[in-house]
Amino acid sequence: MGADEAGDEARLLRRIARADLAAFDELYRRTSPWLYLRLRRRCADEGLVAEVLQDTYLTVWRAAGSFAAVRPDSGGATGWLWTIAARRLVDALRRQARRPETPAETLPVTVVPGADEEALAGTVGDELGAALADLAPELRAVLRAMVLDGLTVRETSVLLGLPEGTVKSRARRARIALREALS
Repeated sequence: MGADEAGDEARLLRRIARADLAAFDELYRRTSPWLYLRLRRRCADEGLVAEVLQDTYLTVWRAAGSFAAVRPDSGGATGWLWTIAARRLVDALRRQARRPETPAETLPVTVVPGADEEALAGTVGDELGAALADLAPELRAVLRAMVLDGLTVRETSVLLGLPEGTVKSRARRARIALREALS
């Protein structure tokens, strides 16, 4: 996404903060396909993804003023939007895990390499990109959740359906592997 488009989304959020429904419709039209695909890469349950998407945009409608107040000249609108969606997904997975009819072991979570991962590998340099590509998929998944999505250990644990200790050890193993590959 170009800087102009990101700035446009920030302007749309400022308009949404003033209850501009046309701006909300435009933001939804521009960002919902991208956001839906990104959520689907993290969760195979289409119903849950649809619920999270709806909850995300409801939150955007209600909280656009906080974005406009904190980041009045920022182009980080899509990052802000993704942060909301990722946290809503974690919350939804937690709720689903607490339901007695859905054991945590059967939660529909998928980890598929996405465009964000490929972009990171392509923009950080050939050496680091190759090191990231050489990581085991389970280590890349933890890095993606914690670094690209900005999730905490606990949120990553819920998202990936892993114990927190496993998330910590995989993050440590990934850092060690990257350090060794780059030295």
